[in-house]
Amino acid sequence: MALLDLCRLDEKINLRPSDSLASFQNDVVGYSQNFINSAQLAIPPFANPVETLAQFNTRDETGKAIKIQFDHGTTTLGFRYQGGVLLAVDSRATGGQFIGSQSMKKIVEINNYLLGTLAGGAADCVYWDRVLAKQCRLYELRNRERISVAAASKLMANMVYNYKGMGLSMGMMIAGYDKRGAQLYYVDNDGTRTPGKVFSVGSGSVYAFGVLDSGYRWDLKDEEAQELGRRAIYHATHRDAYSGGIVRVYHINEDGWVNISNEDCTELHYKYQTEKGGEES
Repeated sequence: MALLDLCRLDEKINLRPSDSLASFQNDVVGYSQNFINSAQLAIPPFANPVETLAQFNTRDETGKAIKIQFDHGTTTLGFRYQGGVLLAVDSRATGGQFIGSQSMKKIVEINNYLLGTLAGGAADCVYWDRVLAKQCRLYELRNRERISVAAASKLMANMVYNYKGMGLSMGMMIAGYDKRGAQLYYVDNDGTRTPGKVFSVGSGSVYAFGVLDSGYRWDLKDEEAQELGRRAIYHATHRDAYSGGIVRVYHINEDGWVNISNEDCTELHYKYQTEKGGEES
């Protein structure tokens, strides 16, 4: 329905005396912005949501303060090596001390050669990864070739930079394979974009880095790289209460990405304990 047709509806709608056709048109345009441009979000009705949320603090029936807080937990990692790029993630989604899901898929399949990881607010990451997937597909249709990993990560950084300081919570990796070979970038909600060889993002990243730093080297074989990523995520889930669930491992090379394994961290725990001879952890 055209905007003019919508505006003619004022003849059939009982508008208040204070309402005008101009204000009605503005409302229609405002509510339809997200349909016109899916990369543009509706701005909240206050200047800085992060600061304004504090005024909504209240108390429950027992007098205990209730605060709107966005507590997050996760462990994701990625590294480049001679065989391509290896990504490994857990699957636990938390809200403060409560586990919301044990089966969150924290790797988004953007196209056959490009993957994105989620860390931070699940809704923010999933939404912007989907927007990026759409933009990458449009690029491919317009230019008749796949978008490079560098360009995809730059698109993501530019999109989220427009909402810097507005409360987005994102720390993601964009990984893939293009004409330049295996590429890995880190992008966060401030629009920061950093290329690198080894990244780990999330509350359990300090534990994952402990394993990665001791086992990472450029000339890893595929099986060794996959086991290193799997072990690093497992140890993070073992020590970090906000990480857990399923350990997912993806490998990207010149043929595209492959989902190597999806194993429950509890099963990995007993597997590794058996390998150690049943010692207490």
